[in-house]
Amino acid sequence: MRSLLLAVLLVGTVHAQPEAGPLTPDVRAALAEEVEVGLHQVLAAWYPRAVDREAGGFLSRFDAEWQPVGDQQKMVVTQARHTWTTAQAAMWTGDPAYAEMSLHGVAFLRDAMWDAEYGGFYWLVTRDGTPIPEGDGPIVKQAYGNAFGIYGLAAAHAATDDDDALALAQEAFGWLDAHAYDPVHGGYFNYLTREGEPLRAGLGRTPPKDQNSSIHILEAFTELYHVWPDPTLRDRIEEMLVLIRDRITVDPGTLTLFSTEDWTPVSYRDSAAAVREANWYYDHVSFGHDVETAYLMLEAAHAIGLDAAPTLAAGQRMLDHSLATGWDPANAGFVEAGYIYADGDPLVVVDATKNWWAQAEGLNTLLLFGDIVPAERARYHDRFVQMWGLIQGYLVDHGRGGWYAGTLDRQPHLREADKGSIWKGPYHNVRALMNVARRLRGEGE
Repeated sequence: MRSLLLAVLLVGTVHAQPEAGPLTPDVRAALAEEVEVGLHQVLAAWYPRAVDREAGGFLSRFDAEWQPVGDQQKMVVTQARHTWTTAQAAMWTGDPAYAEMSLHGVAFLRDAMWDAEYGGFYWLVTRDGTPIPEGDGPIVKQAYGNAFGIYGLAAAHAATDDDDALALAQEAFGWLDAHAYDPVHGGYFNYLTREGEPLRAGLGRTPPKDQNSSIHILEAFTELYHVWPDPTLRDRIEEMLVLIRDRITVDPGTLTLFSTEDWTPVSYRDSAAAVREANWYYDHVSFGHDVETAYLMLEAAHAIGLDAAPTLAAGQRMLDHSLATGWDPANAGFVEAGYIYADGDPLVVVDATKNWWAQAEGLNTLLLFGDIVPAERARYHDRFVQMWGLIQGYLVDHGRGGWYAGTLDRQPHLREADKGSIWKGPYHNVRALMNVARRLRGEGE
């Protein structure tokens, strides 16, 4: 049944999107088996080859054949994500080798990426751990990077009971809250000096606050709360959840990408076309972030025991908007970006490529909402099954392992592109595949 189901999915995504039908217990079991195979294939592609036994931490960049290439600079986000992923793999498989890899990551975060003089995590270091400054000279730290440091350390403690990992996670939370938290307008400044002074005007042309650092601060704090239910931490989780849900998320159900200090949205809608185009990075609709946030908000609400109803409604609005305006009706999947030129105008897709991580997040969110929103179960489950077919048909490298950086139906040249970089590790797809497998087997209720 498993191979037959997969064949149907692959044919369906190439030519059309037939309705998948209900996810009966037998279908869920067959899909769970496929997903678990896919999960183990992703883990096998990355580990142990990514473990840097010479310089510590993890290697980041691999070519299409999984050969390490380049100077192997190490970003705290990547290092922490590998630490988190191996910790989750240890808990998933029971294999002590993964636990050792996670602690290997903890050691690099502690000994190389943590600033022993001023506190906080460096953003980027050389392969051997020498901090790399910004182009104009100074060391700049990011709340986004520090959040992921917390995230990886908390998971490592959960997997290994390592006290040092928890202690550093707690110290990193204290440093971030003391230096980046904004008690006036709420949330966190993303950019800080090495000493921990927030850059209230932002960094260069980049504004001081944004959705991406905010949603991952929420994610990291939630992970830490599972192993350290501190009351201040809980307050910050609730504050960030409400901020993201009720302020950063705007009509018709999408995230404001960048904001000023007081959370005024940065928008170029009223500018000339050339100005809008030049500033597209700061002002567009990111469907991947929207569907990811729908999940992260619910995860946070559940962790702190908050009434989930308003968060579920907000997340469903984000998912529905993404399906209505950012879904590929031919081969399935969420496209990269859209733009709403004026209130009331229809969204225009400005980048129709489909990156790997947005499909992973979409897979997770579609199954979750299909399971918990009975009125839309058939629609969300259909899209979930179609997404799985897209992933198997156009993202998974069945010969060499791992996932391509984007779907081959839109970007066939990515077949020979790098499999790994400081921005492409296994965190998104491993998390999605684990969550999906658990839920398909009835373990995520």
